[in-house]
Amino acid sequence: MSAKILLVEDNPSIMDINRKMLKREGYRVFEAETLNQAKILYEREAPNLIVLDIMLPDGDGISFCKELRRDSKTPVLFLTALGQKDERLEGLRTGGDDYLPKPYDIEELVERIAAILRRYDSVPDTITKGTLKLETFSHQAIMNGENLGLTRKEFDLIYLLVQNEDRLLTMEYLYEKVWGQPMIDDPNAIKTVISRLRNKIEPSGYGIEAVRYKGYIFTKL
Repeated sequence: MSAKILLVEDNPSIMDINRKMLKREGYRVFEAETLNQAKILYEREAPNLIVLDIMLPDGDGISFCKELRRDSKTPVLFLTALGQKDERLEGLRTGGDDYLPKPYDIEELVERIAAILRRYDSVPDTITKGTLKLETFSHQAIMNGENLGLTRKEFDLIYLLVQNEDRLLTMEYLYEKVWGQPMIDDPNAIKTVISRLRNKIEPSGYGIEAVRYKGYIFTKL
């Protein structure tokens, strides 16, 4: 079955071009001109990817992306006339997967959508490390058959560390990816979550090592 794409765009001519091209590529396309329409279609259609404008009549796409990231990993490609670095970074920090400023080449949009969908198709349903099992789509961590009851931030943090096993990830990077904003010289929140995670996953045979003043590494004990 072809992937479902939700286009959120208030410019009729841009919407028309994008819809025609994506349908030509075999995607099922749903259209929203406002955030309110986008939220209704998102709940009803469960799209595989959202192409999201930032400036919309009833709000901004970045806020919508923040809402999505509370309980969803649906990929988001920001499409906007705001090409400045600050807006681009803010979109990515809220959980956006890619960013394409207007004006853009329609073929590039199609290629970027395809690349994002390929990445998500390659994500396994579960990741197992020792006796620890991460269930990707339910956001649950299971160890020895028992649910560890991780909070969403705990799960997102351990998932990111596991994906980068034996690699040093800085506190700033982890904070921006999980909290969706710059750390701004306050490492206490991430230290607290890391401490809770260490206690919960230690029996699995894997742990989280701290590199002083730098960050953390998920590795086999």
